[in-house]
Amino acid sequence: MTLKLSKIIQKLKRFYGEPAPPMTTDPFELILLENIAYLVDDTRRERALRHLRETVGLRPADILNASPTQIDEATKLGGVAPQYRSVRIRESALIALNEFAGDLSAACKLPPPKAIKALKQFPGIGEPGAEKILLFTRNYAVLALDSNGLRVLLRLGFGEEKKNYTASYKSVREAASDQAGRNCEFLIEAHQLLRQHGKTLCKTNKPRCEECPVSSMCAYFLQHR
Repeated sequence: MTLKLSKIIQKLKRFYGEPAPPMTTDPFELILLENIAYLVDDTRRERALRHLRETVGLRPADILNASPTQIDEATKLGGVAPQYRSVRIRESALIALNEFAGDLSAACKLPPPKAIKALKQFPGIGEPGAEKILLFTRNYAVLALDSNGLRVLLRLGFGEEKKNYTASYKSVREAASDQAGRNCEFLIEAHQLLRQHGKTLCKTNKPRCEECPVSSMCAYFLQHR
């Protein structure tokens, strides 16, 4: 069976509707969004970032001028270990000021390998996270995937599940590379819809295959039905 990524995304879009745009396309704010919460849903994560914006501000200098209590108030909205995440927020602000003069826009416009290396200096940002930032800022047209989107594409039959996450990620990316194209708008939609599908139906445990709009194209479903 030949998989068509564009057809999969089209079916998911018909099923879920127009995907929500990213909450922000500012690279430093995307780093804060990654670090401000842990193991919570998108609503709580975004609420924590909004609180930080309203009470402190989201520029690196704003964060470094704020009191620890003010930072903690925001990270407490984002789940467990808020003090640990507050430290990461402050560390991110320090890196942004010391390494990038408080502005990541120039770093994001570097050739992708150099831009990814620059973004990986920040806590909580690995290669997939760096690629997502570059995609959302429209600096790199790449099929960036979170763990949910990766699981969906693995089950559909793109690539192979390896012993570690990084190897699985690269396997899926290589398998889908010829179909991904170079259109940032499509790739952002793909990221959002694959993530939504992984969180809603194609869950790690007890996936709801009987409700899935792409089950007829899915290797996992055909194997387990």
